[in-house]
Amino acid sequence: MGVTHDHLIRRIADGDREAFAQLYRLCRPDVYRFAFHMCGSPATAEDVVQDVFLAVIQDAARYRADRSGVVPWLFGIARNHVRRWKYRRRMLPLPADETGDGRRLAVASDPADAIGRRQDATALARALAALPARDREVIVLCDLEELSYQTAAGVLGCAVGTVRSRLHRGRVRLARTMAGLQRGGVARLPAIRVL
Repeated sequence: MGVTHDHLIRRIADGDREAFAQLYRLCRPDVYRFAFHMCGSPATAEDVVQDVFLAVIQDAARYRADRSGVVPWLFGIARNHVRRWKYRRRMLPLPADETGDGRRLAVASDPADAIGRRQDATALARALAALPARDREVIVLCDLEELSYQTAAGVLGCAVGTVRSRLHRGRVRLARTMAGLQRGGVARLPAIRVL
C-alpha cells in the first residue's frame, strides 16, 4: 500500500524533503485546478500553488488529520491566497484554446463537436466567473472538485447547512447566467475558461 497524504505531512513536519517533493507531485494538480477555477489566471494560479506549498513547509506541524484531509486543507490555504490575490489584481482573460501550461486541451475528430464543447466550456467558465466568490468557491469545491459537503464545510470554515444553501443559491445563479448566455448576454461576462 502506498504512503498516505497524512503520513507525508508528518514527514514534512519532521523536515523530510523527499516527502515534500512527493506531496507536491501528488497534490499540485488539485491545488492548481482549484486556484485556476477561483481566479481564472494561469499565472496567478501558479503563484497560489507556490504560496500554498510554502505554507505547507512552514505549517506542516499545524496540520490536524482529525479536522480534514490533506487536499481539503490545501484547498483552504489556496482559498485564503486567492482571496488575497483578489484584492491585488484583476482577472485576466485566457487564450481560447490552451491550458495554463501551453498545451492544447484536446484533439477532436469532429471540428463542429470541438467548437461546441469549447463554446460550452467557455460559457460555463464565464458564468462561473460572474458568480459572487462565495457561490463560486462552493460550486468549485462540491461540483468540480467533488468534495463532500462535510469536507467543503471544513475548507470554508462554515456549517454543512451553509454549504448546502450556498451551493443551491450558486447553482440557481449559475443556471440563470447560463440561460442569459444562451439569449446572447455574453458581452457582460468576464473572459475565462475552465480546465
